[in-house]
Amino acid sequence: MVGCCTSARPAGRCRAVPAGRSMAGPDRTWGLRPQQRSGCWSGAAPAVTVVVVRGVPWWGVVSSAAAPVLMVAGWTVAAGLQPRSFDPVAQPVSVLAAPGAADRWVMTLTFLVVGACDVVTGISLRPARAPGRLILMAAAAAGILVAANPEHPGTSFPLPHMIWTAAGCAALVAWPAGAWRRGPSVPWGLRPAVSASAVTVLLALLAWFGAELITGGGQAGLAERVFGAAQSLWPLAVVVSCRRAARAGPGPGPVPGLNRSGARPAVDA
Repeated sequence: MVGCCTSARPAGRCRAVPAGRSMAGPDRTWGLRPQQRSGCWSGAAPAVTVVVVRGVPWWGVVSSAAAPVLMVAGWTVAAGLQPRSFDPVAQPVSVLAAPGAADRWVMTLTFLVVGACDVVTGISLRPARAPGRLILMAAAAAGILVAANPEHPGTSFPLPHMIWTAAGCAALVAWPAGAWRRGPSVPWGLRPAVSASAVTVLLALLAWFGAELITGGGQAGLAERVFGAAQSLWPLAVVVSCRRAARAGPGPGPVPGLNRSGARPAVDA
């Protein structure tokens, strides 16, 4: 969604009025309607001020909201189908998609569908910078490849599975750093400080999961689930902030050449 404010002729005082819709959905286009107040028109060239407001289409909201719901539902259902010996606190989610697991197709399908949702979300996040969107979509592709390369029982180092898992986790942590923007009208989910906080939290959770895997602390499954829930919720938070910013609408920007009262100064002949 893109909205803009423009002043197309030399005017005294300008006020913002809606000028129609340029696209379907909540997209807005705003114009500045000139009103002469007092004094003489100056001979200066017309000033143009543009304020851009972007949002996320409805299908981006659906994909970002579906990802965390499907992720949690998938590993919950898959865990419920396993024998009683399965421990969701100690065993990671990837075990549910490994050969030999009961109904492993449930977790495999979950990985595939959630990855597809993240790709759609990355495409829809037009307010974010392109590097962040591409990193998010790369993380989704890595998640799909994790499903295509499951962990085989009895294998100490399932290399393809480990490579794609590490790549996907790293991308999920890094994408907010590539998506942030500066400016007073930037949605809060894309502001530098907020994005840096998101990266810090996700990195800490990923470090916890890695430490559990290395040390065998007995909580690898819990750590992975907490990290998985957090990384799947953050795109939704960013999408919601973008929608709220777009719904608020653009405010009229300052028009160069006008004094504080809104009138152009008179020009002596």
